Amino acid sequence: MDKNKLFIGSLPWSVTNDTLREMFTPYGEVTEAIIIMDRDSGRSKGFGFVTFANEESAQKALEMHGKEIEGRTIVVNVAKPREERNESSYRRDNNYKRSH
Repeated sequence: MDKNKLFIGSLPWSVTNDTLREMFTPYGEVTEAIIIMDRDSGRSKGFGFVTFANEESAQKALEMHGKEIEGRTIVVNVAKPREERNESSYRRDNNYKRSH
C-alpha cells in the first residue's frame, strides 16, 4: 500500500487540481494532486487524491482532516487500494435491457 497517497473527500466543487496542490504543498513536495471528475458531466465528484514525495510529508498532511474549506469540512485519509468491480453487478448504462 502506498502510504504517500492521501484520499481527500468532501471537497468544495470549486477546488481544482492546482488549488488542491496548493492546499497540501505546505506539508511537503506534492508529486500529484488530482480531482476526480464525473465522466458524463465533466464536473468534480467532490474528492481527489494527493501524492507526496515521501511518507513523512503525507503523515503531516493528515492534520488537514476536519479543516474547513469554503464552508465544507474535508476528510483526509491514507488512500486505500481500489477494489475490483464485479462486472456482472456493475452496469454503466442504466437503460440496460437483457436480451432473451
